[in-house]
Amino acid sequence: MGYIKESAFYQGAIQEIQFSCGTYYLFDTFVVAEIEEGTLYTWDDHAKPIVEELTHLYDHNGENIVYISNRVHSYSVKPSDWIKFFRNNYKLRGYAIVSYTQKGLIASLVEKLFVRNSFRNFDNLEDAIVWAKSLTHKGENTSKHKSA
Repeated sequence: MGYIKESAFYQGAIQEIQFSCGTYYLFDTFVVAEIEEGTLYTWDDHAKPIVEELTHLYDHNGENIVYISNRVHSYSVKPSDWIKFFRNNYKLRGYAIVSYTQKGLIASLVEKLFVRNSFRNFDNLEDAIVWAKSLTHKGENTSKHKSA
């Protein structure tokens, strides 16, 4: 398992925020979340207040951010709550789940059914971050190209 703090990427974090359900590491174009063991992660109890705070910090609705769920602990997600995320006009450039177990991989496939953006599953944090950087870099190139 790869905790972000134990990776070379950690030094690039611009901010680390501790919430009751876990720790969020903020980077320029992506966020890495490590949720606490045993949490039942729902929109109302966890995601909504966190998304509101991150939206304020990034000063946009998430459209330029890739969210990486680094599942180093065992916890549950209510996948249908992604509908509430999108109904509130929040967006993501991409969503990655880093799963370290077969059970985690299967759970992420269910969650994928509710996500409306670029989605990838990884078995290590490094590949997820490389993907996130390439996805946001492509988006920047597309934006620059359109304005030229």
